[in-house]
Amino acid sequence: MESHPANPDDAGPFFHGTRADLQPGDLLVPGYASNYGERKTANHIYFTATLDAATWGAELSAGEGTSRIYQVEPTGPFENDPNLTDKKFPGNPTRSYRTREPLRVLDEVKDWQPHSSEALQHMLNHLEELKRQGIEAID
Repeated sequence: MESHPANPDDAGPFFHGTRADLQPGDLLVPGYASNYGERKTANHIYFTATLDAATWGAELSAGEGTSRIYQVEPTGPFENDPNLTDKKFPGNPTRSYRTREPLRVLDEVKDWQPHSSEALQHMLNHLEELKRQGIEAID
C-alpha cells in the first residue's frame, strides 16, 4: 500500500527554490541533473507550499548563481515527497511535493528571508556528515 496520496489536497500557493534564472511562463521539467546531492538525473520536479522549505531549496541547490524562489503551479498530478514524508516528517508538515509533470513559473518571490549564516552552516555540516556516512540526504 502506498503511504502518500497520489493527489494531495493542497491548493498552494506553491514554491520552488533554485539558483536558475527563470521567467514567468517558463516550465520546469524532470529529466535533468538534480540540483542536489550527486546530481543524478531527476525523475521528478520538487516543490513546496511553505516559503521555509523553498528557502532551503534555494540555499542548498548546486551552482554559483543567486538563490531564488519562484511561485509555481503544477500542470498535472503530484504526490507528497516520500523523501521527506516517509523518512523524516510523517504527515508532511513541510508540505513538500513532487511531480513528473512540468511546473509553470508564475513569478519570482522577491521578499523572502534567507536563513541565518549559522543555520545554513549547521545544515551544510549535517549534510556533509550524512554524506560521510554514505547517506544521500537530498535526492
